[in-house]
Amino acid sequence: MHGPLESPPIASLAHALMAQIDAARARATEDPFGNPILSVALSIQRRLDDGTLVEADFARLIAHLQEKAFGQRAGRIAAYVGGVGPHNDAALAAIAARLLRPDPNDSPVPFAAYRDAISRPHFAAVFTAHPTFSLPAATGAALAHAATGEVVDVRGLSHRPTAPTLDEEFDQANAAIAHGRDALDRFAAALLAAAREAWPDRWHTLMPAPVILSSWVGYDTDGRTDIGWYDTLRYRLAMKRLQLVRIGAQVTAVVPESALARRIAAAEAEVAAQLAACPRDPDPVAVQALAKALVEGRDRALTSPAPLLPLFEEAIAGAADDRARLALGVTRAGLVGHGLALAHTHVRLNATQLHNALRQRLGLSEDPEDPAARRTLLASLNGALEAVDPIPVDFGALLAEQASAARLMMTIAQIVKHVDGSQPVRFLVAETETGATLLAALWLARLFGVGDHVEISPLFETEAALENGPRVLDEALRSAAFRAYLHAQKRLCLQFGYSDSGRYVGQLPASYLIERLRLRVAELMARHGLSDVELVLFNTHGESIGRGAHPGSLADRLDYLAPAASRLLLAKSGIRVREESSFQGGDGYLLFGTGALALASIARIAEHAFSPTEEAGDPIYAESDFAADFFATARNNMAALVADRGYAALLGTFGPALLDRTGSRPSARQAEGLGGPAMISHPRELRAIPNNAILQQLGYLANTLHGLGTAAARAPELFADLRRRSPRFARALAFAEGAAAGSDLDVLRAVTGTLDPGTWLDRAAATQRPGRRDALVTIASTLETLLVSASVQAMFRRLRSDQLKLLACWPDLPRMDAELALLHALRLAAIHRIWILAARIPDFSPRHGATRADLLARIVRLDIAAALDLLGRIFPAAPDPSAGLDFHEPAAPRAGMSYGREHEQIFAPMRRMFDLVRETGAAITHRIGALG
Repeated sequence: MHGPLESPPIASLAHALMAQIDAARARATEDPFGNPILSVALSIQRRLDDGTLVEADFARLIAHLQEKAFGQRAGRIAAYVGGVGPHNDAALAAIAARLLRPDPNDSPVPFAAYRDAISRPHFAAVFTAHPTFSLPAATGAALAHAATGEVVDVRGLSHRPTAPTLDEEFDQANAAIAHGRDALDRFAAALLAAAREAWPDRWHTLMPAPVILSSWVGYDTDGRTDIGWYDTLRYRLAMKRLQLVRIGAQVTAVVPESALARRIAAAEAEVAAQLAACPRDPDPVAVQALAKALVEGRDRALTSPAPLLPLFEEAIAGAADDRARLALGVTRAGLVGHGLALAHTHVRLNATQLHNALRQRLGLSEDPEDPAARRTLLASLNGALEAVDPIPVDFGALLAEQASAARLMMTIAQIVKHVDGSQPVRFLVAETETGATLLAALWLARLFGVGDHVEISPLFETEAALENGPRVLDEALRSAAFRAYLHAQKRLCLQFGYSDSGRYVGQLPASYLIERLRLRVAELMARHGLSDVELVLFNTHGESIGRGAHPGSLADRLDYLAPAASRLLLAKSGIRVREESSFQGGDGYLLFGTGALALASIARIAEHAFSPTEEAGDPIYAESDFAADFFATARNNMAALVADRGYAALLGTFGPALLDRTGSRPSARQAEGLGGPAMISHPRELRAIPNNAILQQLGYLANTLHGLGTAAARAPELFADLRRRSPRFARALAFAEGAAAGSDLDVLRAVTGTLDPGTWLDRAAATQRPGRRDALVTIASTLETLLVSASVQAMFRRLRSDQLKLLACWPDLPRMDAELALLHALRLAAIHRIWILAARIPDFSPRHGATRADLLARIVRLDIAAALDLLGRIFPAAPDPSAGLDFHEPAAPRAGMSYGREHEQIFAPMRRMFDLVRETGAAITHRIGALG
């Protein structure tokens, strides 16, 4: 793939250290009190102390392992999508052939049946924008090209995240979407080519859109306040222009002098002018200019593909040959499938924002979370829905509006009027825990005249929402107004999240709860007379095993998220289903990072979407009592772990400091004071992605593994039997296998030992170096002030107990390999070195509101940048700048002095070591495969 970065001696050193880890692990069977990871970390630190390992070689060692992990990640990506190459085009052609002739020996299906099968979306890939950009854009692009099999040279590329701006997130998403659209064009071409053989006189009337793309990048306002309505409008106009540029280039390549090409060019030029008028802040004069550009240019810019369709028919009829007709048919299909945008539009906010908007307008004081008030609130909302009269929306009203939910709905109204009214906008509502939330969204949509243009979708993600999801839906479906809305839309949209659910109840129990909810939906729809309504099931998750994406393969991921039993049940009920799945942030965009990867991803999606729903007969469903008990036990154990104060201490002591910022949205909720980052008291104070990323960096993916041992131990024989016989259960446990390969409790024990003052006192007792002994005692004293060791050790015993039960039931469970373990040992060595250097900081009188003890506490928590900044002011590196000046009087003694030696011997090495801590984290992210 690419040439080696390091010289053989560094590679040899890596192999020697891995052998040392293997040997230490082997000794651990005879010495259970030893810790293989901590012992190797201490060995590395001793080499740094005595000079047998210089800092430059330590850095080169980490770079060597980092580059190797990069190459391994590229190989895994290629395997994950099922490989790149001509077999993916063949797979799409095979799907088209099977749709045309389910039995290869029979005649083609009727034209209408083929048209219906390929014209409606069966699947949507949704590009989302959370802070999971674990690589700079250039390095991510290099990784995607390496996964495609190209030769890349990563020398000079950083593997550390560089938090993108919102514009940069938007650009990365659109690059991936463009590759996806190219792949969809090849699928459309395969479907049209198959039809041409069967119906040579009318194949060109088909407009296939069996798979579509959507995006919420720039439109997701849940949990962030940095996206204004003007940003959302600007991004939506940009998506419109990208679509027009795309189809314009495709048409011009076939019929350059046509009326169709001229009309598209005119629309694109007008949209470019509208986009140039978009403000980046709510300045009234600038917004007035935008309104003028949108209103006056509305017809030229198009607000629907409809005016282009007769021109397409004319161009297709006059095309020179079938090749040209096929190219134009593919372009038209991409336009009709996505409207005037490169991808469909999803907006998102949370339920609280919705209810706040309605309190202002309707004066509803009932708390939607209060069961006693829920009936009154539902009745009030139903009455309001019957009485609502739409009001006009203009940009002046948008400028004046203060409620975020109302602003978002008004923005949708302006998009529908002035940008594109041909495609519905998905309106995702996070934290939906009552049907009243859905009625509130519908009332607001009708108030602003877009009730027919929004797809209201609850997000079931919290534990309460997953538990009460059937009740929430039932409450909404009892509303005649909501049912009428669904009949008009012909679509019920639901969203399932693996973020908060996974970190609070565990990934596998979350999957079980989500599947249980899926199984209940068909019953609810039948009960409320909605069997003629299409059901959209959108799974939002991250790319790593920390947030719900199956680690085995993309095919496994799609089958894991949409289990065969629920697909079969919905098929039998006669309900049409569209599956949707997220590709999140830079890590998710990698699967569409090149044309070849996007083609492979679309091929796997298409294979899944059109796979037959045959009788599964999976034994896990016959053992429903076992399944319910297994996942409930795992869930309860995970809930107890989350409530354990030692777990919060483990995550929060220095876990956040191991992570570079990876997205434009703030990644943590905790505040900082003069004493440094606040200690968290509960995992809810961290966002889900950093929560999970910290577990990956600490070496034990508890949110996937914990509780499984206790659950399996309740029926070990049945557990083993179902692992062998149940595809559904085995696929879920393969998720745990992937987590186990990135986990080792010895790594976590080394971390907890590092936080234990006793470890440092034991080291102090064993050393013969007086200065070192004092430093070790200082570190122990500083750790004592954090008051975390006892609770962390107790929490570790909780994890160990459950793991022992799991190993007893699953003795061949994978474990972390020596190479990944070495990365953890190297980072611990770097952390220890930082602390020992910090213990050499000279004492000083309180300065800038801090004492030496305060600074040491910050450094122990790895708040290095802030600590070093303060130390630079307390101990200036340069002498007093006034020392050489003549002040026209006899010179007085100067009290100021420089601390160049402290900077050279303490502060600068601390900074370099902390950079290596983060570099090691980037290598671990490569090995895991994503961040969080």
